[in-house]
Amino acid sequence: MAKKRFFEVTKSFLVLIALFFASALFAQQNTMYTTMPNQFWRNVQFGGGLGLGFGSGYTDISLAPSAIYNFNEYVALGLGVQYKYLKQRDFFASHLYGGSVIGLFNPIPEIQLSTELEQLRVNVNLDGSNSNSQNYWNTGLFIGLGYRSGNATIGGRYNVLTDKNNIYGSAFMPFIRVYF
Repeated sequence: MAKKRFFEVTKSFLVLIALFFASALFAQQNTMYTTMPNQFWRNVQFGGGLGLGFGSGYTDISLAPSAIYNFNEYVALGLGVQYKYLKQRDFFASHLYGGSVIGLFNPIPEIQLSTELEQLRVNVNLDGSNSNSQNYWNTGLFIGLGYRSGNATIGGRYNVLTDKNNIYGSAFMPFIRVYF
């Protein structure tokens, strides 16, 4: 029941974000309409992550593009998508995909605080047995702290929703975040 409520809250939050951006774009006077799209896109930054890992019978490929809107020099809000493929030869193959909402706060130019709500669909296929395959949703709520220099931030984040069924090996994860 708690997960159902969480999904409802998440959907409501995403609808409010969409309404906010829609009202910001269309609430301007007609004289401002021609300059508004340019002003909007000046505050948008694109970035994300790319990961490749190969080992003895192990493959890890991930792609996670995202975009943020800078409200001012202190606050930004964005959306991201993610796809990850994991395979351990003779054991399993897994596909993870989903999206995230990220909020960034820069109290001073060098420090970045972040929160990120991530929702991933996990599909795990165990080799040799379809009956042990798993398909489920995994939710993460990350709180992060990083050092920022220009467009890049390096730091760590902690998943406050970690439990024994978490898809990550640890609740704490280092990160490098770059937006252009």
